[in-house]
Amino acid sequence: MKVLVPLKRVADPDNANKIKIAASNVAVDSTGLEWKTNPFDEYALEAALRLTENGKAPKQRLGEVIVVTLGPKECEQTLRSALATGADRAIRVDATDDALDGRLVALALKSLVLAEKPDVVLLGKQAVDGDSNQVGQRLAELLDWPMATFAATIREEAGALLVSREVDGGVGTLRVRLPAVVTVDLRIVSPTSVYSAHTDAAHRYAEGVRFAPLPAIMAAKKKPLDTKTLAELAPGAALSTKTLKFEKPPARSAGVRVKDVTELVDKLMNVSKVL
Repeated sequence: MKVLVPLKRVADPDNANKIKIAASNVAVDSTGLEWKTNPFDEYALEAALRLTENGKAPKQRLGEVIVVTLGPKECEQTLRSALATGADRAIRVDATDDALDGRLVALALKSLVLAEKPDVVLLGKQAVDGDSNQVGQRLAELLDWPMATFAATIREEAGALLVSREVDGGVGTLRVRLPAVVTVDLRIVSPTSVYSAHTDAAHRYAEGVRFAPLPAIMAAKKKPLDTKTLAELAPGAALSTKTLKFEKPPARSAGVRVKDVTELVDKLMNVSKVL
């Protein structure tokens, strides 16, 4: 199986409280923040690695995993980390965040998919910076491929994937024929969430994503990393969305003490009007 995994570099969400609005009010200032791979994309990479191996012998890759990111040269560190984790090849599309939106990313990925011809495109359900949750859906539409979103489990079948996905009120199960697009949710990295056709159903993975040992980090420096341009993959395409302004939410007013439950209920009903 050949899997393409788009990754995005984002400011560390654990330090999101340190993000500032630039003086111009039309940009976010992330100066001083550490960069890391979007968590949901890390989960997608883990799922891709599981789909291309026998869980009992993970060092023997039984398929190919290609990682791709759209960003400046600094994003190559994100790709090298993915290569160290187990991906086979990487592609960086030279671009800047302010020159991208969901539509442009999907158009560029479509060109890559047509060139690489993967069996599956696996990506996180959304990036934790913009939270737009649209690239996967746009890509599936452009390719006219079947799609499963918010995947919690994936089982490889002959020419298809059996996907259980998060839905309101529970879990729904879909069988999607290959090639297909799948976006993953956080439960995809549970010990029994993803199985290739080569992995015994009794196998249990470790919880979460795998981490690269030092020899793999060193070896990743020699793995192929190709560079393309956005104009090459999406010629003539332009931004279809524009950020007009960023502003902080209004400051919260101080709380009010109440003497008993009766007064609390009265304020909730007649002042806050939430009851």
